Amino acid sequence: MDSILVPEPRALKKMSQEKILVFTDGSSRGNPGPGGFGIILSFGKKRLELSQGFRKTTNNRMELLAVIVALEHIKNRNYKVVIHSDSKYVLDSITKGWVFGWAKKGFKDKKNPDLWQRYLALHPHFKLEFVWVKGHAGHPENERCDELAVEAATKAPFEIDAWFEANPS
Repeated sequence: MDSILVPEPRALKKMSQEKILVFTDGSSRGNPGPGGFGIILSFGKKRLELSQGFRKTTNNRMELLAVIVALEHIKNRNYKVVIHSDSKYVLDSITKGWVFGWAKKGFKDKKNPDLWQRYLALHPHFKLEFVWVKGHAGHPENERCDELAVEAATKAPFEIDAWFEANPS
């Protein structure tokens, strides 16, 4: 996984004093096809960029995996975490409570159960807020995450999305 520590833009500095800001995006070059995710984690003066590419996956898997990987990188769980995403699939599934119902029914006929189970293992350990950001609309952090995701989706080496490749739907 590629990670880059970059200086915090001034506009975000004030917003992130009491909370951890997370920006995510996923990309797939074909659906399914090569894919990747991009993440920005921001807290105080610290800013971390992460990305990873996969040989064969879907856009929705990359959108969800970006949120999961971001949460897995947060070690201090005492702060509110504000996740910004352009994925209605991810945000609606969580904020409207659908994923919790899917879990009760064993994810019968639902896509990405492996990732949703991974997310649900993290969910109770955080104070989460979700913010939808319109994609490709000039939001600087969303645009940067898109760049990271597209670069990861188009540049080897690729990881293998083993569950997806073993369970094509």
